[in-house]
Amino acid sequence: MKKWTKLTALMLTAAMALTACGGSDAPAEETAEGAYTVGIIQQMEHGSLDAATQGFQDKLTELLGEGNVVFDYQNAQGEQTNCTTIATKFVSDGVDLIMANATSALQAAAAATADIPIVGTSVTDYVTAGVVDSNEAPGRNVTGVSDLSEISAQIDVLLQFCEDDTKIAVVYCSSEANSIYQVELAEAYLKELNRDYAIYTVADSNDIQAVMTNAVAECGAVYIPTDNTLANNMEIVKNVTVPAGIPSFSGAEVMCQVGALSTLSIDYYDLGVKAAEMAYDILVNGANPAEMSIEFVSEGITPKYNAEIAEALGVTVPEGMVAVEAAE
Repeated sequence: MKKWTKLTALMLTAAMALTACGGSDAPAEETAEGAYTVGIIQQMEHGSLDAATQGFQDKLTELLGEGNVVFDYQNAQGEQTNCTTIATKFVSDGVDLIMANATSALQAAAAATADIPIVGTSVTDYVTAGVVDSNEAPGRNVTGVSDLSEISAQIDVLLQFCEDDTKIAVVYCSSEANSIYQVELAEAYLKELNRDYAIYTVADSNDIQAVMTNAVAECGAVYIPTDNTLANNMEIVKNVTVPAGIPSFSGAEVMCQVGALSTLSIDYYDLGVKAAEMAYDILVNGANPAEMSIEFVSEGITPKYNAEIAEALGVTVPEGMVAVEAAE
């Protein structure tokens, strides 16, 4: 009944707009009666997640119409307890849908409700996160978009800057399920290539300086997956790797903009757009998240490099790579 009430309200709003010959007398920013309420939990503030949230809000507003959706945006500032508190509040408020941006946010939302539809984004593997039964058939109130690009292709980009005997440091935060999943894939591929490598973990941002210093002392290149803790501290990574003359690869473009030499770029704004399209299908068309397979971005994935860091390291950039825009 709630869905049909909202649909009726949206149709009435559209009808009134048409009969008004150019628009309603109400201010453009006024929310229509019966508008959808969407709660957004963003795990922390950094460029990739910000872009995904913006893409989601822009696209869902476009699809539903200005004034027909209200966003309750909440940033957890990287704290799992904050994610839980925010998710619990959304359930108490009775939002129509939750958009969970990054893994901890998604896990908190899934733990808070088995009824309210949840759409995730900026999440690498939903099965590893423990929120779906499978990528093909989630089986629960959760679906979404993955930010996973092929790990072997990522490593191949980094290896273009390495000698055959270069030892690769794989660095990630041990508390992030997404990172663990990516590192397992990276290890398997490095073993397949018979490459020398070592694994380095940080527990939180306080460990990064020491761990990175140790990694560059023992290895000749650094691979960092789409790890939120490291993404939020790429300036530290740059300040260690560049003076040491060590090339580094990051799993997200915004990480490359700040502190890595190269990346295989996925557009996080596009991830948010795709998540919005899924949310629209749930809210308006009655799609069931349990039956909506996890989606992946397969187009527009481009190898990129940071021109400033390439110059500082004195490396030759392979043909076909595109320079990232400077960080704002």
